[in-house]
Amino acid sequence: MYLTKEKREEIYAQYGKNAKDSGSAEAQIALFTYRIQHLTELMKKNKKDQVSERALVGLVGKRRRLLDYLKETDIERYRAIIKKLNLRK
Repeated sequence: MYLTKEKREEIYAQYGKNAKDSGSAEAQIALFTYRIQHLTELMKKNKKDQVSERALVGLVGKRRRLLDYLKETDIERYRAIIKKLNLRK
């Protein structure tokens, strides 16, 4: 499995407040970004995998909505997470 409990907690610790902080927008955005990168690599190998493609599109939409929410509520946190994750915009 590509996303173990330890890896998830590592992402939460790095981008959230602590290793158990799964609720903050930054931690969720970081986790979605990790999963998007994994699915992107999978799609490069399996171009006809429509189920993974649908999951990828859904994750991108969820991340976009969270980024929009963060941009509206706290622009400084938005800029910080964009810079940390090297996302466009």
